[in-house]
Amino acid sequence: MSHRLRRLWQHPRYSMQVWLHRLLFWAGAVMVAVAAVSFEWLSSHGSALFKLALSWSPLLALIITPAGFVLVLWLTRRVFPGAQGSGIPQTIAATKLAHAEDRNAVLSLRIAVGKVVLTTIGLCAGASIGREGPTVQVGAAIMHTLGRWVRIPIQGIERTLILAGGAAGVAAAFNTPLAGVVFAIEELSRSFEERTSGTVLTTVIIAGITAIALMGNYTYFGHTSATLELATAWKPVLICGIGGGVIGGAFTRVLLAFARGLPGLMGGAIKTHPYAFAGLCGLGVALLGLISGNSIYGTGYEEARSILEGTSTLPGGFGVLKMLASALSYISGIPGGIFAPSLSIGAGLGGSLAPYLPAVPLGALAILGMVGYFTGVVQAPITAVVIVMEMTDGQALTLPLLATAMLAFGASRLVNTQPMYRTLAQSFLGTHSAPAPEEKTPGQK
Repeated sequence: MSHRLRRLWQHPRYSMQVWLHRLLFWAGAVMVAVAAVSFEWLSSHGSALFKLALSWSPLLALIITPAGFVLVLWLTRRVFPGAQGSGIPQTIAATKLAHAEDRNAVLSLRIAVGKVVLTTIGLCAGASIGREGPTVQVGAAIMHTLGRWVRIPIQGIERTLILAGGAAGVAAAFNTPLAGVVFAIEELSRSFEERTSGTVLTTVIIAGITAIALMGNYTYFGHTSATLELATAWKPVLICGIGGGVIGGAFTRVLLAFARGLPGLMGGAIKTHPYAFAGLCGLGVALLGLISGNSIYGTGYEEARSILEGTSTLPGGFGVLKMLASALSYISGIPGGIFAPSLSIGAGLGGSLAPYLPAVPLGALAILGMVGYFTGVVQAPITAVVIVMEMTDGQALTLPLLATAMLAFGASRLVNTQPMYRTLAQSFLGTHSAPAPEEKTPGQK
């Protein structure tokens, strides 16, 4: 009997290395979920503080928002370099960097802490940013750091840790486990090896369970029972798909142009006086806030939910105003994501079609607008469909959502041929060593 037990223990499946590998991912998943829930608590309280200030006087935004943008940019450059932007490009770049010191420059606990602190301060100042993209970098940084500490000698484990951490961040931030897996496949890696899929899936599930245990089971944007008949679905699908794709692609093209650096006097002035430019962007956001009745600040979560549930009192131009505020927030150089703001913009654009399509439920227009615009921005159609379905419990609209996403993807590619996150990731690859060679899947030679 003892001989059989010894042989069983020595089997590769039950080796200490394999169990360390599993425990590393399980522990990391719990830590990512706790970090995501803590981040959500801080960001929501940051937005609440800003709303409290506006309750005294909306004009306070003219002081708080520009000053906050300048402060956050200064902290980003001086204290937390590497924490700029949404965090997803850094995560993508880290999966391709060949050397550990280069990965450490974009994924570390210091950067993760900075991402949380700076995004929260940005929301305290009224920036139109989200926490979901930053949560991807935070999750990847946590898993990457655990891998550095444990040092399990398994080929490719660094990349798998980063993928799992980023996917777990999406799952925990939105309470969307399936979207976390799809996001890892479609956006973070663009490939999914068989030996990686089970590990990432398990990590996402554990992170999702932990987040639900801490916050309860919920849908991010509430629930909609809206349905669409085939006879009436084609018109909103065409409008939201093509229109959302074109507008989202144009939005991305503008952001990429500023990220590369504008030519001429304007580009030179931005490089020479970045803090003044950030202050002007903050002032622009504050002015848009006054025009919109204070509706364009923050993530846009409450506004999108009110459109979806038919309780909205937002101005008719909310979607456009929110889009302008999000663009100003991003090009200012402060950290923050575009996930939640893009979904809010899409809901606003879709909801604005209600007077012209009275036969279509408002909730359906909002969801189609979310998928169309979000796909246009990130050019990840399957992720857009899955994440919106999970966040709104909108499985009844699966086929219209898929059709909208495919149309939006094609329309966006006509306007902007370069995927946003992948293009921005190149800037981080360009400042470090040569990227790691592509890992070959079992069928490649």
